[in-house]
Amino acid sequence: MNSVDLLVTKPSQQRLRTFSTLHRSTARQFVRLGHDVRLIAAQFVRPFVKSNKNDAADAAAIWEASQRPGMRFVAIKTADQQAMLALHRMRQQLVRIRVMQVNQLRGLLYEFGVVLPQGRRASIDAAKAALASLADQLPAVAHR
Repeated sequence: MNSVDLLVTKPSQQRLRTFSTLHRSTARQFVRLGHDVRLIAAQFVRPFVKSNKNDAADAAAIWEASQRPGMRFVAIKTADQQAMLALHRMRQQLVRIRVMQVNQLRGLLYEFGVVLPQGRRASIDAAKAALASLADQLPAVAHR
């Protein structure tokens, strides 16, 4: 009997420390196999690590933390919830990139004496007008 067969035939209570997105899909698989899975956030396990960081020390800390009566566990997210969170993170990153680009444009044009207003839309509109008026003053490299 291999370890997978053992997990399938003998449901038990599993405790996993949350450390990446992999834990959620693994937790869902264990639940499908009939296990009682509880996820513990890494910040709640860290105080129970007694020695250097290695797998054995982590496993002992997870076990000790899970035995505490007041331990707070992390909910297992569904695949739909994880997908929605991924979309939110991607959108948030795109917004950050857009803000960085507008700020970079503001800084580059400031070097040529153009002061752009605050705000994305106002900055872009002012940059278009400024570039049209600065076309003859900017070096040829800047026109590309």
